[in-house]
Amino acid sequence: MPVNGQQGLCWAHDPKNAEKRRRGASRGGKAKANREIPSIKALLEDLTERVLTDELPTGAAAVANQLINTRLRAIELERKIKEAEELEARLEALEGVLKRRAG
Repeated sequence: MPVNGQQGLCWAHDPKNAEKRRRGASRGGKAKANREIPSIKALLEDLTERVLTDELPTGAAAVANQLINTRLRAIELERKIKEAEELEARLEALEGVLKRRAG
């Protein structure tokens, strides 16, 4: 983002926007996962039912289950990255406050 503030910071790094950033970031990471988890659970239910009724061979079901697990790991990784970004932004905001107080 362009640097527009008096302190030589862009909007994303300006401490006065810390609360807005935090609220926006917390909504961003959770919304996607909250939509995906129910669909994955439904997919697993369907997969289980199809295997138990012999509609789907166990080999194909095993591959599908591995792919679902991969999706779940990707969701968890996205969540962790988002969490780390939020913490980094909060730390930068705190460091900015401390520098202004010291200076």
